[in-house]
Amino acid sequence: MNDYNNYMLECIELGKYALENGNPPVGSLLVFEDKIIGRGVESGKSSGDITQHAEILAVKDALANGYRDVLNQAILFSTHEPCIMCSYFIRHYQIKKIVFGTSVPLVGGQTSEFKILETETIPKWGKKPEIESGILQHECEMLNDQFQKYLATQNK
Repeated sequence: MNDYNNYMLECIELGKYALENGNPPVGSLLVFEDKIIGRGVESGKSSGDITQHAEILAVKDALANGYRDVLNQAILFSTHEPCIMCSYFIRHYQIKKIVFGTSVPLVGGQTSEFKILETETIPKWGKKPEIESGILQHECEMLNDQFQKYLATQNK
């Protein structure tokens, strides 16, 4: 669990960087055998590309670093529950475990009505990933609060 906190603290730092650039404060890491193999910083708003979510970028980074063959043994850490889009990506690559800080009930892949992370009815996806939530939840929610304040200043 202590290692989880360390990885989540790094995700939070990545989330702060995303926030500094006007994006939702999401940071993600992909870890295999206690080694970070991929990093992702949310950049959908700043890039104008909706697919630039932290979780997708962490997986793409791992792919670019040559770790395709171990994704099904890796753990994805994220400040936020992966959304529906990211959840599809995660299931496609059969990532073994997801660890996140705070839920995203309307569009989350586990807590919304679209439970992409939990379904086992799609044969190609195989077994659902193990999911652990609430890791440094308060700190992740504080990032959300900062983002809401940022949005409020942008809408004036």
